[in-house]
Amino acid sequence: MYSPMNGPAFSFWETQTYFREIDLVVIGSGIVGLNAAISFKEKEPAAKVLVLERGMLPSGASTKNAGFACFGSASELLSDLQHSPQDHVWQTVEMRVEGLKLLRKRLGDRHIGFHRYGGFELFDSQLKLEHCASNLDILNRQLRPLFGKDVYKMAGNYVKTFGFKGINGMILNTEEGQIDTGRMMDGLIRLASQRGIYLLNGLGADALEDTQTGVRIYTPAGEICCRHLVVATNGFASELLGLDDVKPARAQVLVTKPIPDLKLKGTFHYDEGFYYFRNIGNRVLFGGGRNLDFETETTTEKQLNPMIQARLDEMLANMILPGKTVEVEQRWAGIMGVGQEKKPIIRKTGPNTVCAVRMGGMGVAIGSLVGQMAIDMLMSDKT
Repeated sequence: MYSPMNGPAFSFWETQTYFREIDLVVIGSGIVGLNAAISFKEKEPAAKVLVLERGMLPSGASTKNAGFACFGSASELLSDLQHSPQDHVWQTVEMRVEGLKLLRKRLGDRHIGFHRYGGFELFDSQLKLEHCASNLDILNRQLRPLFGKDVYKMAGNYVKTFGFKGINGMILNTEEGQIDTGRMMDGLIRLASQRGIYLLNGLGADALEDTQTGVRIYTPAGEICCRHLVVATNGFASELLGLDDVKPARAQVLVTKPIPDLKLKGTFHYDEGFYYFRNIGNRVLFGGGRNLDFETETTTEKQLNPMIQARLDEMLANMILPGKTVEVEQRWAGIMGVGQEKKPIIRKTGPNTVCAVRMGGMGVAIGSLVGQMAIDMLMSDKT
């Protein structure tokens, strides 16, 4: 039997206020976790819901991502179709589209800084460009029922407009947008608080015990019991649940100081989405490069990888903003959850526990829906 190293830290008063007769505990206060908690309260307004977060802020990628409101670049989707069942790929794309709709409805475009400037994919390889161009009809045909129009189109004329160097062509996704991740998370936290959801930061889970009568959660501060549990720790899920097909993936990101007369406006993808950049006002956010060192980047550690950061600097100076003097203001890393395929895992792992993990780097798009689907799965057993 597991026991906390330092013994129980909860007082009588804390136990009575926060830890008595809990209907739902959610582990992880990111996009998925908060949406799961909010969805549960929408179904059961009187329920007691507690969200545990081991970090000061969400520990994974929710406050550390690039803020892309996207559902897949052309080359990324074509690559996915080669490596995953086609129905899984299109189901996942539809989930991303519906997840974005739910996020925007729940918080409002103004409160998340949503702008649909379009998403551009850059190609330096003529062969890859021609391959994607020849398959745009397939992609558009699949997405037409979701949008009522064609989504992807050739956009080579924008290369000169944006001033890129060494790029042979581009493909535009007209429905892609960007958000302000900080405002999104602040909005979710405020909404959760308004609904009476308790958020406890700095308290993670070390182990779980799920029985027919409820779930016992072992934390460094003591034991917490609840009727239902959602594990929404994404890239950290294997630590708690031992899932085979979800692994952590570190994402390296930087943001520049303001750049006078910046021409970039929109979201941009390169190399099947392994590199991505966007404008934030007159700054550039740039991230990626995990494919340079997959083994090292399969980690939950948040240290920066000097090799990847050097590559980002090089591409920023030579390809994205050639001829401009650019200073980097901040660098950071976030932890995503990935696997053999990109369809999220929403699965019961015990009588009263559901895991909702493996966002595949698309948490902004798909996370709201995944959180809601996790609650639907929990509630389905009650009817």
